[in-house]
Amino acid sequence: MGAVCALAVTGAGLTGCSGEDPDAGTNGVGKLPADEIHTKARAVAESAEAVRLHGTVAAGGNTYTLDMRLKPDGGTGSVAAEGTTFGLLRVGEQLFLKADAGFWSHDGGDAAAAGKLAGKYVKVPQGDPAYKKFSGFTDKDVLLGDLLTLHGTVETDGRHEQAGVRTVRITGGQGAGGSLDVSLEGTPYPLRLVRAGSAGTLSFSDWNKAFPLAAPAKDDTLDYGKQLPTS
Repeated sequence: MGAVCALAVTGAGLTGCSGEDPDAGTNGVGKLPADEIHTKARAVAESAEAVRLHGTVAAGGNTYTLDMRLKPDGGTGSVAAEGTTFGLLRVGEQLFLKADAGFWSHDGGDAAAAGKLAGKYVKVPQGDPAYKKFSGFTDKDVLLGDLLTLHGTVETDGRHEQAGVRTVRITGGQGAGGSLDVSLEGTPYPLRLVRAGSAGTLSFSDWNKAFPLAAPAKDDTLDYGKQLPTS
């Protein structure tokens, strides 16, 4: 019976033998109602000291490809949009943007200014529109609070697997309101999100894995003043 059972599990991938507890060896979150799974996943995400997220987010008519590492007091990583990629670093309230000359001279920007800014950590003034636009990508609480929302009635949608980790999937509005895979191993962290309305897909990893976060060296930093050049 044991050999037959092992074969059945291997072949099906996500189902066990008749009479077996599918939650055996898991953290037990799969036994909870869908709304409780959602609440628990959001709670552990909020309390985590660090996370990496990567994938796509559609917002404001643009699609952004993110690869960010976040802490409660800041974040660092890269963002790609409209054919260009730039780096973001926030430490406390200080936000820095790092990009090449092509980014700064986009849409006919000042080529001379672009050359000075290229490759530098440019301090973004808090009053500049870019601060509000980009700081959210470095804000763990704001970003996860928005992204981990599911719309409509939340229901479970079976057992799955993400990067070799068993998950339980919950969906909003029968899938139309987004879906979230929650780990069945260890702490029930969110591992993969499909946003409602085809607004992007994100993976989450390195929960609570420490990473360095510090302001850049003065030699690599440029303070352009009260407003960045239009880009």
